[in-house]
Amino acid sequence: MQAVSIRVVAVASLLAASAALAQTNYESWPVLKNPFPSTGGNNVMIDKYDPVVSGGKCTTDFTAIVDSKPYYNEVVFDAVPAAGGILCTNGKWRAKDGSAEGTTPFEVFIKDGVKRMKP
Repeated sequence: MQAVSIRVVAVASLLAASAALAQTNYESWPVLKNPFPSTGGNNVMIDKYDPVVSGGKCTTDFTAIVDSKPYYNEVVFDAVPAAGGILCTNGKWRAKDGSAEGTTPFEVFIKDGVKRMKP
């Protein structure tokens, strides 16, 4: 009986997650334009952001600009099929020189060659 309950909870969770993806209107998100403000704030601007999908991942190099000084980075996202396109989500970034790394809540939706950023 407990195994059945666990399966029911797992299926319900999966359906809820699928419904959440289906409800988002990704095509209403603004087109990705460089530069744009970092999700981390602090007057950091992100530039040269151009994600490419390959092998189940979205990847791009980018520049974080702090007080007019560029810092070179890269980010890798999970590439998840959504709404007829690809949602780049669960991003992990790292500095090219290895000095910093982290995660990002930033998401990009790619469909028909158009890249849109989460508002």
